[in-house]
Amino acid sequence: MSGGSRRSHATPVPGPHTAVVALPAEIDAANAGLVEAALVSALASRPTVLIADGTTTAFCDSRGVGALIGAHRQAAAAGAQLRLVITGAPVRRILKLIGADQLLQVYPSLAGAQANGSHQPAPHSAAGPDNQESA
Repeated sequence: MSGGSRRSHATPVPGPHTAVVALPAEIDAANAGLVEAALVSALASRPTVLIADGTTTAFCDSRGVGALIGAHRQAAAAGAQLRLVITGAPVRRILKLIGADQLLQVYPSLAGAQANGSHQPAPHSAAGPDNQESA
């Protein structure tokens, strides 16, 4: 009795809906508000993962870091996860020096941020004694 109309009922398993926003080469006082607005605007599509792609970002000042933290908070409030891709050592260093890498999920590549299915960022280099926590 092959043939016939055998129906297979498969329930689709939704993967994470991901939105990617490309960051500019420099994030500073002149454009930090626009960067944060672009990231928050991307939350309108209700992604579960929002990736801020800073692959080409070579500079980020304190206003830029503030914008990224603001976007992180907005994403969390919307039930989304912000993943930040930073390939440039100077920006990664700034994030580490001010402790923002403890709050923001920082990835060394876009592929890594897209592939990570967990709620934890890709491992950073070995943590040294210079890690400081804010009290």
